[in-house]
Amino acid sequence: MVKVGLTGGIGAGKSEVSRLFAEYGAVIIDADRISREVVEPGTPGLEAVVAEFGEEILTADGTLDRQRLGSLVFSDTERLAALNAIIHPLVGRRSAELERAAGEDAVVVHDVPLLVENGLAPLYDMVVIVDASPETQLDRLVRLRGMDEGEARARMAAQATREERLAVADAVIDNDGPLEELEPQVRKVWERLRP
Repeated sequence: MVKVGLTGGIGAGKSEVSRLFAEYGAVIIDADRISREVVEPGTPGLEAVVAEFGEEILTADGTLDRQRLGSLVFSDTERLAALNAIIHPLVGRRSAELERAAGEDAVVVHDVPLLVENGLAPLYDMVVIVDASPETQLDRLVRLRGMDEGEARARMAAQATREERLAVADAVIDNDGPLEELEPQVRKVWERLRP
């Protein structure tokens, strides 16, 4: 098994790189998707988040209001740390289960937004950074995701810097350009993983 840690700043394009790796045959373990699963209604994760942040972070139908919770934590490092202390262990356990199920010959790509922030680089055989300039990230968050600029900047500031990410990279995929420039770079990394 080859374990790859895939990360990049918010709006850098990790999802598209993950999709390409999956097309080539990688097993994708998406920490964001798992973080949503562990706080679904009726889970111990959601119960713990409500105990920490209060009922106002729930929607009328009892699901987690991720936008409201995000606005509380991304501008307050203490609140973000409290949320991470609840979510990260749950995500880690589920990720480990999925990795064990992948099989010995698999290339397992862990799509982990906070890989650098949480010091997880040593867990992987290769760390792949999807890189985009802060200007590109901001543009994508505002134009494509509909965030207001202040929220986008706060979320970017809550993550590792570009320099911190690049410092742990075994491979860098530049995603400042158009999509057609992305695939050949991802293919080249894949060929390193599957000679």
